[in-house]
Amino acid sequence: MPQLDFSIFPSQFFWLCISFFVMLFIMGKFIVPLTAEMINLRKAKIDADLAAAAELKQKVEKTLEKYNEALSNASEEANASVLKTKEELNALMERREAELAAEIGRQILAAEKKIEKARQKALSEVDGIAAKLAPIVWKKLDFDKFPSAELQAVVKATGELKK
Repeated sequence: MPQLDFSIFPSQFFWLCISFFVMLFIMGKFIVPLTAEMINLRKAKIDADLAAAAELKQKVEKTLEKYNEALSNASEEANASVLKTKEELNALMERREAELAAEIGRQILAAEKKIEKARQKALSEVDGIAAKLAPIVWKKLDFDKFPSAELQAVVKATGELKK
């Protein structure tokens, strides 16, 4: 193997050093600065993106705060509106109940008056009907003489007791 030949070892070592230093020079002058520049550009872009993201985060937080505040205000307004509507409906229902109770009261009074008139009429007619039925019942029971004056007095007394 030629690499292990000690006679050419010093020349190989020389060219190895020359190649190494040339490559080191090329890397140091051209490649490393370009790579460092790319890294710095990437870092700057990432820093700018992070700064923009932080700025956007603050804006979003402020917007979210405003949104939550608006939502809270809207909720409060809605609750107040519901409460107001509920109170108005309760007042309307109470008013309607009062009107209905008054109307029912009037109808009950009118019905009671009609019933009282019918009762008075019926009571006034009972005496006449009783006076007409008494002789018929008397005859059906096979009694001899009909005491009309006494029966009319009893019917009258019974009518006065009912009143």
